[in-house]
Amino acid sequence: MARPFRFTHCLVCFLTLGSVFIPSLHASTHPPSSLALATVRAATVELGELPSLIEIAGTIQSKNSAAIAAKVTGIVTKVPVALGSTVKAGDLLVAISAGEITARVSQAQAQLTQARRNLERERNLLKKKASTEETVKTMQDQYNMALAGYNEAQSMLGYTSITAPFDGVITRKDVTPGDLATPGTPLLQLENNSRLQVRTSVPESLVLNIHPGDKLMVRVEAAHVLTQGRVAEVAPAADPNSRTAPVVIDLDSQPNLRTGQFARVLLSSEGSRGLLIPKSAVVPKGQMDRVFVIEDGRAYLRLVRTGLVYDGMIEILGGLSAGETVAISNNRLLFNGHRVQVQP
Repeated sequence: MARPFRFTHCLVCFLTLGSVFIPSLHASTHPPSSLALATVRAATVELGELPSLIEIAGTIQSKNSAAIAAKVTGIVTKVPVALGSTVKAGDLLVAISAGEITARVSQAQAQLTQARRNLERERNLLKKKASTEETVKTMQDQYNMALAGYNEAQSMLGYTSITAPFDGVITRKDVTPGDLATPGTPLLQLENNSRLQVRTSVPESLVLNIHPGDKLMVRVEAAHVLTQGRVAEVAPAADPNSRTAPVVIDLDSQPNLRTGQFARVLLSSEGSRGLLIPKSAVVPKGQMDRVFVIEDGRAYLRLVRTGLVYDGMIEILGGLSAGETVAISNNRLLFNGHRVQVQP
């Protein structure tokens, strides 16, 4: 289920909506008069548009992934790879012994040799006027059929050696020497971890705003990764049961990312309006967020309740009013009532 995504700080027992003053820190309390005048930059508390972020659960998967299975029935004789092995395209993964295929190759080779000998004999007889063109043509057809049978048997014999279709890592291994391999039964899982994707299901109310090529933020808590991905695929139809549509997002390679990890995709929904100030105006101290409001040439300490952080701005849920002026630089060493000069 999608849920709103908010960055909030917990304040203890002193916050209410609207402006909040600390009586003990009001304008009647000033720092020593000998304290130097502080020069600061300031910004106005503004009422602006706030994006609302929604988290959608997803799973990291490899862009190139293959379930390695046998095409023939036989006994596995060799598995030169282990779980986690890195392989190159063409490397041997599994060797299978199939005696009946070897026998078929030998039989097809003998038939091909016999057909070639018959064809050459009839051609020599035709040169001596001791055979006919029709007989030579028949021998040629028999030779072609024998050659096709031999090529087919050789192809089947090639299936007894399974090689890697691309560079990757063995992420699953369900076979050991001595096992019976049957057609279609997965033996290994091969994945290329250098090209990863996030697969997620987006609610139908949001998927219309997503298009291939769009950039979305992806957070993987287990890997401590917050990165930007590019939308690769958007399903043209929604699932009628879940009312969601599959979306695939390409990710850049990251050392800590692994296939199967849980990921969260951050999507913007319809925004709302709220109070915004530059993030640098907030001076955190423990669990409290503080700002310095500038009035009549002095900076007064104000406790605030913060919300969403977005694009260098932070939402103020309580403690300030629109139109007030706050210090945004040189504000970490200020005291309540500190005399300040605002830079133009």
